[in-house]
Amino acid sequence: MTGGTLPFPAAQTLNAPPSWRCIDFVSDLHLHAGLPRTAQALARYLRETPADAVLILGDLFEAWVGDDMRHTGFEADCTAALADAGKRLYLGIMVGNRDFLLGQEMVGACHAHLLNDPTILNAFGHRTLLIHGDELCLTDEAYLRFRTEVRQPSWRQTFLAQPLHKRLLVARQMREGSAKHQHQQAPAIWADVDEATAVAWMRAAQADVLVHGHTHHPKSHPIGAPEAPAGTRHVLSDWDFDSPTHPRGEVLRLSAQGVARLPVFPR
Repeated sequence: MTGGTLPFPAAQTLNAPPSWRCIDFVSDLHLHAGLPRTAQALARYLRETPADAVLILGDLFEAWVGDDMRHTGFEADCTAALADAGKRLYLGIMVGNRDFLLGQEMVGACHAHLLNDPTILNAFGHRTLLIHGDELCLTDEAYLRFRTEVRQPSWRQTFLAQPLHKRLLVARQMREGSAKHQHQQAPAIWADVDEATAVAWMRAAQADVLVHGHTHHPKSHPIGAPEAPAGTRHVLSDWDFDSPTHPRGEVLRLSAQGVARLPVFPR
């Protein structure tokens, strides 16, 4: 135990080559066939970004029930856009709570790299801790019990052995249950990470920057006690350009000059 309420897991280290000029972070696109404009915005962004690396920190897809999904219509188009980017730049993919079954076959098809949760990024003189964020939402005990269950290899093996159409049905039922649960909970209960544990993880990683998604509340601010801050926390934006009332999408860009939040503009 490093402090807080959860021990710091074994982390992957990603060392940025000196040639990298900037690194982009995105998360929570929640892609599915009902969000065509969001998928188009991602494809355009990947074609046009000047970044040397794009790191996707979870929930790229709304639901991912196995890497055989990459052969279906909408997911095949997304895979092609990701693969085109993966051939030109470093594409890192971390799984989230929605797409935790995304595996090496899909990552390989995208010419990408699978990022552990957590990953420590060494770049531009800083150690940055990268997580999706769901594991640190400690007040949502029901979800954390579910998370522990479905991350077991035995559950994964049993689930993936089912036909694709049955897996898709289970995923739809899970999404409906999740939406009902969130509707019944006040946002403050389920939507944010536990700051004490996040600080403990940052200190264990010797990182002065934390980047995560999951909460859909984009913001950058100091983290830790005011008299002894642990560093800076950057929360990523979700994407939804199909919403008629609140379209949104943002990239967090890291360079030697610092961090910038950049809006994404769909055609």
